[in-house]
This record gives sequence, structure tokens and C-alpha cells, in this order.
Amino acid sequence: MSDRPQGFDTVQVHAGNTPDPTTGARQIPIYQTTAFVFRDAEHAAALFNLQEVGWIYSRLTNPTVAALAERITALEGGVGGIGCSSGHAAQIMALFPLMMPGCNVVASTRLYGGTYTQFTQTIRRFGWSAKLVDFDDLDAVKAAVDENTRAIFCESIANPGGYITDLDAIGKLSDDVGLPLIVDNTSASPYLCRPIDFGATLIVHSTTKYLTGNGTVTGGALVDSGKFDWSASGKFPSLSEPEPAYHGLNFHEALGPMAFTFHSIAVGLRDLGTTMNPQGAHYTLMGIESLSLRMEKHVANAEKVANWLEADDRIESVTYAGLKSSPYFDRVERICPKGAGALFSFAVKGGYDACVKLVDSVELFSHVANLGDARSLIIHSASTTHRQLTDEQREASGALPNVVRLSIGIEDPDDIIADLDQALTKATA
Repeated sequence: MSDRPQGFDTVQVHAGNTPDPTTGARQIPIYQTTAFVFRDAEHAAALFNLQEVGWIYSRLTNPTVAALAERITALEGGVGGIGCSSGHAAQIMALFPLMMPGCNVVASTRLYGGTYTQFTQTIRRFGWSAKLVDFDDLDAVKAAVDENTRAIFCESIANPGGYITDLDAIGKLSDDVGLPLIVDNTSASPYLCRPIDFGATLIVHSTTKYLTGNGTVTGGALVDSGKFDWSASGKFPSLSEPEPAYHGLNFHEALGPMAFTFHSIAVGLRDLGTTMNPQGAHYTLMGIESLSLRMEKHVANAEKVANWLEADDRIESVTYAGLKSSPYFDRVERICPKGAGALFSFAVKGGYDACVKLVDSVELFSHVANLGDARSLIIHSASTTHRQLTDEQREASGALPNVVRLSIGIEDPDDIIADLDQALTKATA
């Protein structure tokens, strides 16, 4: 094949997928095995010394999981990636080589509730901390960076409101302060947005969502752009200084653009064990084959539903960035030119009680704590996914008491609207 870059639709089907050399199987097999046989003692030693790339133990590497990581990496435009047990695991894996006790990450206030809790509570047990800032205020973001900051973190399309981060501006700011930018690209998927094109260093995904697309498995992924200089500042000794567990190997010096990926496997997966299982990877590989087709339908449906809601007298407001009335409408063409995604929220007249009644009255929608499914999903974030946050934190993240979050599926849009219509009638009677 020529050197001409392949299109997205081709990559989503073929990346990481070659016929099995033993059987000729066209589809990627599920390598449901714990360990792999070494050719001999010398081969085993070379693998453990990182002198040769190969299969050792499925906590570290597995062919099915590796195929998935290769495919997501290709779609994101990175150089290397790993599969993780969940999106939250991918976030910890992204921070793990960068942070030390006393270090902090500057993060957007517009975060999924579980990430908010992970950053403000859980990571404190590692001696890390997070500074949460409104990423529309670039001066405040820059002011939050101090000598102990090791990363900047945001979501491309934020959950729950569908807010689109100005990745172009945040990418330039991260470059100016010499810090890696980590972007959670779950809600957009690489079909709608490729954060590396805007200067992101690392991409994290909950593969549970749009990449798999059918609500069957939990998983995560971490992709490295390969563009960050880990040795420039001396702030990242795990990557730029000798690693005692590998006889003094300097990952960045020895592996260059692949330093972060190899460290994440050889140290991160080895010691944290946040490993994706091969069967889960197989389900996600199958899902990705139709990613572009699904995302086009998700977006088209979301646009129609959001416009209908905005025109309805029972609704106070709709947060969908694809609406011309949205303050973030101008970012869609720049950041997500193929559409503003299918995740957004809306405020119901009648407040908290009306929201609860609405959620209890839907018939086509599924009331679940998930997004990115082929099915349309609904949830009241303030009482569920963002329940552990304070009132101020919920307001900052867009999870107000009178707000319901929708993840629009790929059903007939008229059926989606009809279900919302009948549920709203009951909720606001």
C-alpha cells in the first residue's frame, strides 16, 4: 500500500488488525491466556530487560489488548497507547509517571462527577492534589500553575453539559508553561475531536462509552502523543532519570517518543495492575469498526432533539453547544468540526421535583449511569453522578438540581422526541 494517509473509516476497521499468522483468522482473536511461553531463557531475559518487545504476562501485555491500543492510538494520532480496566484507571495511569507527593494537577471545573471526586479526594491519598479552575478564564488557569504543578487536565466535551473546551487556547497555554496537557476525549471520541492536533500530550478514554458503543464492557485507554520533552525541565524524574527497577534505565533517553508508553506498561501496569481484559478489548474492537457511522447518527439526533427542547415552553434552557444560541457555538467548528457530540443537559421548569418525575416517566430512554450507548440514556446528575459534590461544585460542573442529562442514542429521532414529550407532560402537569 502507498504511503498516503488512510482515512478515518479505514483506520477504525484495519488499525491493529492483521490476519493471525498461525490460523489466518481475519478477525482479531481473543487471546484468553494469562502467560506466554518464552523461546528460551535468553529470550525471557531480553523481554524482562526491555531489550526486546514481546509477550510476557497479560497484566503487562496481551495481543488482543495491544491491538485495541494500537487502533485507538492510530485514530487519535499518537505514537503509543495502553488499555486499562476503566476510564478512571486510565486517568491514574496518566498521572502516575508525572506526579510525586506534594505535586498538583490544574484541572477544569467542568468534569464528570467521578473525576471530580477522584481529583479532589482520592488522589490526596497519594500525596497529590488538584486545583480546579474555570478553563474559560485563561489568566486564572495560568495563575494556578506553580512550581509543583505537573499537568493540566480537561475534558474535550465535558460531562454533563456538553461544554466544549477551547483546546486550542489551553494547548498553547500548556506549551507556554512547559507542562503536559491531558485531555479526556471520551465524550467526543477521536471522530469528533483529536486533542493532539491542539497540543495535547496525553489522551484518556473511558472505552466503555462511544468507542464500544453498546454498553457491554468497562474499559479505558491512554494514548501518548510522543511530542513532549520529558527531560527539559527536570520535573519528571520517573521518565528522565535512571529507573532503579530496571538497572538504571533512563526511559526518555533510551526510548525517546515511546518513553511514556513503555513506562506505563513496564512500571505502571506491572505495579498498579489496572489491566484491561482481552475479552473486553475484543468487544471494544468490534464497536470501533462502526464508530464514525454511529457518531454521525448520534450527532444528527442530538441536534434535532436539542433544537426541539429549546423551543419547548416547559424547558428553561439547553446546554448543547451545537445550538446557535450556545456561548460555545463558535468552538464547534474549530474544535469539533464534525459536530458537538450527543451529550448535553437541559433545565426543566418545575425544578428538582419535575426532573425526578421526568426521569421516572420516560419509556424509550434508559435511566442509567452511563453515556455513549446506542440507546438514548437519561439521568439526573445532581442526585446521582454528581451527588457527592458540594452545591458550589455541582454548579461549577453544570449539574444543577433542575437539570437533566441526556446521552442521545441512534434510534429514530422522532421516537426520542415523542418519549421526551410524553414524559415532560407528566413531569410538568
